Amino acid sequence: MAKRSTRKLQTIGLLSDLDAPLKSRPAAKRDKDQPRLPFDPMPQRIEPALALLARKPPTGDQWAYEVKWDGYRLAVHVESTGVRIITRGGHDWTSFFPAIATAAKALGPATMILDGEAVVLDDKGLPNFGLLQQALGGRRATRAAGAAIFYAFDLLYFDGHNLTGLELSSRRHMLTTLLNDRSSDAIRLSETIEADGESLLRNACAHGLEGIIAKDINSPYRSGRRGDWLKIKCSNSESFAVIGYEPSQKVQGSIASLLLAAKQDDKLVYVGNVGTGFSAKLARDLRRQLDTMRVETPSVPIKGKGLVFVRPTLIAEVNFSAWTHDGNLRHPAFKGIREAADHAEVYQLV
Repeated sequence: MAKRSTRKLQTIGLLSDLDAPLKSRPAAKRDKDQPRLPFDPMPQRIEPALALLARKPPTGDQWAYEVKWDGYRLAVHVESTGVRIITRGGHDWTSFFPAIATAAKALGPATMILDGEAVVLDDKGLPNFGLLQQALGGRRATRAAGAAIFYAFDLLYFDGHNLTGLELSSRRHMLTTLLNDRSSDAIRLSETIEADGESLLRNACAHGLEGIIAKDINSPYRSGRRGDWLKIKCSNSESFAVIGYEPSQKVQGSIASLLLAAKQDDKLVYVGNVGTGFSAKLARDLRRQLDTMRVETPSVPIKGKGLVFVRPTLIAEVNFSAWTHDGNLRHPAFKGIREAADHAEVYQLV
């Protein structure tokens, strides 16, 4: 298990995990009698490991905790030919994060793949998904997000070697050593926090964070939701398909609410509407976008006067307090539209 220290986390005053800095040495002449070690070709892309939703933090020495960052999942590839920044959905977004790309290049000359999350911090030092979308020019990324910060939480490939088969504690040790004296404003270490899971969750919620992530330090890096990583949220926040909208009766060319659906097996199921959390501009922008996606027949059976139905291709991130007895969202609040590049998944009803 990697050694943990008690140096304070920059932005939110929690604990960290740091080791001695990585120091390079002058290259020595190769001994001809020494066998050549095999090198692993750098993968073009590694499907990300994803966290399963859990109701409470797990217990046991094998679990390490981190902040749950509220942003876009990215893989940063530092290659001999340059830097590539790949989204969770496999799209190249290098041009949208030039500061992160520049900082990644400075980590070389070794080749590497960093796994992490791009966020924008508010004036309290907390990640804010809305500010990230604003920095990118809106729901559809149209400009470089100069204020974005990349929090790295895993090292998947380094200096010619694929590390995904190693246990997390070893990968974290290497990542911490790499970033200990090379982190920058644009690339920072997502620090491991030494604390009881229940206490840490309460502290994270009190700070206004989205929640925490628990990771099995003995696990290799496995793509998909395998249970090696767990997410514990401060409030319910899930992704739902937008199947239509209710036009605003007060503001012309705007929306009053979005109609939402979740998945049940292979079908969509209506789970209610959300009518709070929009700015006036966003409500108008959504109306214009949705009007290009109109259909006559709704994706799920739904009744109501004046409703407009659309193809269920947009995915909305929504906060809510609970589920009602009839399967609708209680006290929903709109958080943002997830990009196709972020490969968001529509919430699956059990």
